[in-house]
Amino acid sequence: MAQAAGKPAVSYNLYFGDLHTHTTYSDAWEGTPTDAYLAAKAAGADFMATTDHHFMLTAEEWQKTLQEADNCTSRNFVAIAAYEYWMPGSGEVNTFNAADLPMAIENPAGNGNNAGNHNKSSDALPIFYDWLAKHVGASGQWNHPDYMTDNFNDYAYRTDARDKGMNILEMHNYGSWLWKGVLDYESSYIMALDNGWHVMPAANSDTHSPDWISGYEPRTVLLSPSLTRADLYGAMSACRGYATLDKNLQISYSLNGQVMGSTLSPASTYTATIHIQDPDGTPNDAITLVEIVSDGGKVVASLPANSNTIDWTVTLTSGTAHYFYLRVSTESNVSGGPGLTAWTAPVWTGR
Repeated sequence: MAQAAGKPAVSYNLYFGDLHTHTTYSDAWEGTPTDAYLAAKAAGADFMATTDHHFMLTAEEWQKTLQEADNCTSRNFVAIAAYEYWMPGSGEVNTFNAADLPMAIENPAGNGNNAGNHNKSSDALPIFYDWLAKHVGASGQWNHPDYMTDNFNDYAYRTDARDKGMNILEMHNYGSWLWKGVLDYESSYIMALDNGWHVMPAANSDTHSPDWISGYEPRTVLLSPSLTRADLYGAMSACRGYATLDKNLQISYSLNGQVMGSTLSPASTYTATIHIQDPDGTPNDAITLVEIVSDGGKVVASLPANSNTIDWTVTLTSGTAHYFYLRVSTESNVSGGPGLTAWTAPVWTGR
């Protein structure tokens, strides 16, 4: 459920949900988008996106998905209609707040093929990024970065315009963990950040089963002034959120008074203000380590702990850093043992 964003006081709430799920409109075992949205709401989610594979969706099914999302959205739950765009040889990207399907993107050879039919990352990815950038307010999420290619050609092809559209990277894909033992994609996240992309991390299920929200712990958390679809899309575009393997872990993180996802004016000294709380209050959920991570994955400050509540203010000094994000470890995570549990969006320094 939504929780106040904690200390320091900011005008955002924390909304917990999932940005990667499937229904029978593509390759799920059973259940329509309506089934998925209603199940997610009943399981206590604030929002959930269905992201069926675009090449399996008929035009009629896509229009039905949009309508079903509207029908299932209420005062305390937001249903999001989205799709997973597949580019053979390049990977898959979830696409939010783009009402039309990307079906006729010209490639540099001028043969009119859909970018999804290209096997070369050097063709497909830039074409898709440019298409997405033209949809003001749309957001792309890089899914399971080791699928098909390594890290979407190492997150090449960045431009300022493309950076405005690609806002999210799937830090944790629960399906990948079940299938391949992958715990997280933090090295991919760091690579994207070091290449200049402004993205927030997400933790999603990628479920193809009728267990929406109830069947797994990982959550994507969006910081938003209210629970409306427009405000959630705004949070995605602003990279204002975090990924957690604990379904209700509350994190507030700001740098020089600016919340995660913000960009500062360059300085040499920064004050990080952090509040973390697990509302369950059980020893299994104790926070054991809080770290601030900067360029290249370097840990620049850390706080060992053994508590369900953390309040920490620390001064950081750097004349070269481009970003700082927060990483949290707890006594137990989705793999059943102690370890890394949550990652926030950075605050960028403006360099």
